Formats: sequence, C-alpha cells, structure tokens
Amino acid sequence: MNLFHPKLIDSFKGYNSALFSKDVLAGITVGVVALPLAMAFAIASGLKPEAGIFTAIIAGGLISVLGGSRVQIGGPAGAFIVIVYGIVDHYGVANLLLATAMSGAFLLLMGLFRLGTLIRFIPVAVIIGFTNGIAVLIGLSQVKEFFGLQITKMPAEFFQAVHTLYAAADSVNPIALMLSIGSLILLITWRAFQKHLSYIGHLPGTVIAMAAATVLTSALSLPVDTIGSRFGGIPSGLPSFAWIPISWGTAQFVIAPAITLALLGAIESLLCARIADGLIHDRHNSNQELMAQGAANLVAPFFGGMPATGTIARTVTNIQSGGRSPIAGIVHSATLLVIILFGAPLAKNIPLASLAAILMFVAWNMGEWKKFADLKQFRLPYRITMLSVFFLTIILDLTVAIQVGLLLAFITFIYRISSLSRHEPASTVDFPELQQHQGRISAFRIYGAIFFGAVKLLESIENELPSKTLILDLKNVIYMDVSGMDAILSLEEVCKARGIQLIICGLAHQPQEMALRGGLFERLPTTNIYPDLQSGIAAVISQSH
Repeated sequence: MNLFHPKLIDSFKGYNSALFSKDVLAGITVGVVALPLAMAFAIASGLKPEAGIFTAIIAGGLISVLGGSRVQIGGPAGAFIVIVYGIVDHYGVANLLLATAMSGAFLLLMGLFRLGTLIRFIPVAVIIGFTNGIAVLIGLSQVKEFFGLQITKMPAEFFQAVHTLYAAADSVNPIALMLSIGSLILLITWRAFQKHLSYIGHLPGTVIAMAAATVLTSALSLPVDTIGSRFGGIPSGLPSFAWIPISWGTAQFVIAPAITLALLGAIESLLCARIADGLIHDRHNSNQELMAQGAANLVAPFFGGMPATGTIARTVTNIQSGGRSPIAGIVHSATLLVIILFGAPLAKNIPLASLAAILMFVAWNMGEWKKFADLKQFRLPYRITMLSVFFLTIILDLTVAIQVGLLLAFITFIYRISSLSRHEPASTVDFPELQQHQGRISAFRIYGAIFFGAVKLLESIENELPSKTLILDLKNVIYMDVSGMDAILSLEEVCKARGIQLIICGLAHQPQEMALRGGLFERLPTTNIYPDLQSGIAAVISQSH
C-alpha cells in the first residue's frame, strides 16, 4: 500500500454531498474546457481530432483514479505537439502509438523506483528554455491554419517549415484569417473582462470562441476548412481495444522519442502537481503520480490515444471551479464521453482557423516571456543555459535541447561548488604553538566539498608539504565523493614516500563514512585520527617534544 496508494483512496475521508456537488460542477466545467483543447492539440500533432478526445477521456480518467494529486487533470498537452508531430512525420501513427506505450512503461518504472523527486532537480533555466521554445513551435505550427494557407503537408523541421510557409504566403484565405483574428480577439477580450461578466463569466473563453466561430461558419457557409471537411467529423463513441501494430524495423528508432515523451510528461505533470499543491494547500505524491501517468500512457494507445500528462490550465480551472478530489477529474472524463456520444455531429462545422487561434492563445500563455525580459538580472551561465535550450528546442530537437541544457547546468553546478571549496592554513593566532614549528608542521582547514571537481585543493596542498607532519582539518567538509577520497589516499601515499606524518582531524558524517569505505582508516593508525584540530595539533606538538 505504501508503494501504490492513489489519492482517491484518501479523498473519501470526510467526503460529503456538498463536496460531491462541487466536484461534479468542476468536472463538467473542465470537461467543456478540455474539448476544444483536446481536438486542437491532436490536429496540431498531425492526428485526427478524436485522438485528443479519446486521450482526455481514457488517460484523463486513469490519471484521476490512480494519481498522486487530488486535483490534477490529465490529458493531451501542448508541450507534446512538437514531439508527436515529429514522430508521426518520420515514423507514422502506428509507431507513435508504440512510442506512447513505451513512454508509459518508462513512467511506470520511474514511479516504481521512486524517481519522482529527482525530476525536481532539473534546473529552472532548462524548464523555461524548452517551455518557451515549445510555445514558439506551437505558434509556428498554427500559422498554416491561422492564415488558411494552401499547404498539403507541413514539415516537422524548423527551417523547412519556415520555407514552406514563406513559399505559400500568396495563398492566404482572407475569410480564414478574419475568423482567426476574430477568435483571437474574442479570447483576449473574454479573459480581460471575464470577472465582470456575472452570469456567463464562468464559461471558458476557448469554448465561447469555438462556438461563435462554428455558428458563424455554419450560418454563412464560410469557405474555410472545418473538422468535417478535413477529417469527416469525429466518431460518436469510444474506439474498441486494438493491439498496436509494431514495425520492428522502425521500433528501435522510437526509443529515444519515447524517453523524451516520458521525461517531458514527468516534468509537466509534477510541475503541474506542485502548482496545484500551492493552490489547495496539499502535498501530492510524486511517485504515485508518475505511476498513474505511466498507466495512462500505457493504456491509451491501445484505444488510439496520444501521449498524456498533467495539464496546468485545466488543473487550475478545476481548482477555481471548486474541485477538491479526483472525483472532479473522473467527471471531466465522463463529460467528454457524453459530449462525443450525443454531440459528435455538431463538431463537423468547427473551423480549423478558430482552433488555430485557440492554440496560439495557449502557446502565448504557456510561455514565460517575462523571464527573457529579465535576463540581465541573472548570471551569465543561467542566461546561456536558458537561451541554448530555447534555440535548440526551436531549431534542432527537444531531446538535444534538454541534453545540452542539463550538461550546461551540470558544468555550471560543478564550477560553482568547486569555487566554494577552499583551503587555508590554520591561523597562528588561534594556534600560536605552530609558530615555533613552521616548515616542520603544517595544518590546513578545508571547507566545502572534496569531489572530482575540487581535487585540485589537495593537489595544491601537496605543493606546500612540511618536512615532518601534515595536519588536515576536515570538520567543515560537507561532502566527499570517491574521487575526493582517492585524492586523499594519493596524498597519504606522497606523505608516506617522503616520510611525512599525515594527521586527519574532524571527520564526521558522510566524509567519515566515505573514509571508512575508501580504506583510509586501514592505512592510518588510530593515533593519526583526531576528533578536532585542537586535539590533533596538541598531540603532534607533544610528540615533537
């Protein structure tokens, strides 16, 4: 039970009809919000609109039932668009289903092996860089539908996509463009004045914009692409279970994209859960959440679904609407199911231009553009990391961007920690007895961490060796790794070869454990180990007399 314990189980404690009513209303609201987003994300990913809806129903329901957060709403997310579109473009839909299932297995294993807390160690600069980069790519992917350009197929690569859009710039559909701009203006205006609309202010702007554009397109028979003209509408029911067709020739190539999907899904869902925790003053179980995300992504592809994760916009909407338990997320999935069972024919006339406007609005709001405006206040390594990830996400690939970002953050971290590590001679003011033995007895205090990035500390001490006794005070050493321990052992060998006595003082906690494991106590007699520098110096001085 400690390994697998969904929040749903705890939610029934003290649960009553009032809470149930709030959860039901919140779930219905979120279900309505999720409808246009689910379709838009699927279409932008190169899939049919029902793939997004099926994902929101099946994966969203499983995430709520099995998740480690009370209020998290799962489903297709904008962050996946770029990766999913690339997989579909290069390997086809069948291999996307396989990659999604593989990512689910990876997420499940991450949760089982308690790796949820490690995701939090990804630097903010990396997260902001790829989030803003994805937002730009989402906006770029919607230029075609926003302007109604006549393009048969959009390439996945950035420069090719820009070239394709430029080549088709003379095929703008003025009606589609006006519909897109109108939808965008409505979305912006609705958000600005939503609080002042007493009766209809609770309705989401995305639904209002989609509904208004659909009514206008139907009433005036506007010559624009719609879900009906492009995809033939959406089916009025859930798909049946079907085994994923696997092409073993290309399956090996989707392992890397599957890992990217898993990492991105884990980051998005846990970031979303942390934001939700702050809003409802609760604490989620990160490992349980990863297992729920894994189960959802493992199951959804067998019903034609796409990758799913925790979604910030829908989760915040759920909380603001009064949702306080996973029941709201379950109702959200049930609401979508009812909509497609009874309202699927109405989706035929939804114009793709309106959905493009909605996605551009989502992309703008998901980006943290203020961080770019405030770049000057950050240190140079932070700026380099953020901008590198941002441009690599746009120009090359999200996988490469994250790898480079983590590498840069890793190098920066090593440099920072190594610069904090230092050594200094013991003060003759504190230990006047050392004054009489200069050149024969030297004592050094070491501060910080002795690890592979800071072993030069011990190398510099090696250049200042006395003729008789070297005393090292490790009281202020907070961490030591294997490389650090090897450096101390090497220093011990040098001292031994030169007939110098090595005294170690102040070993405690992790450094003491590392010294024990590294065999330092086997090399040095107990008379060379002291609890503090004072007793070590006193012992050495008494021996010299």
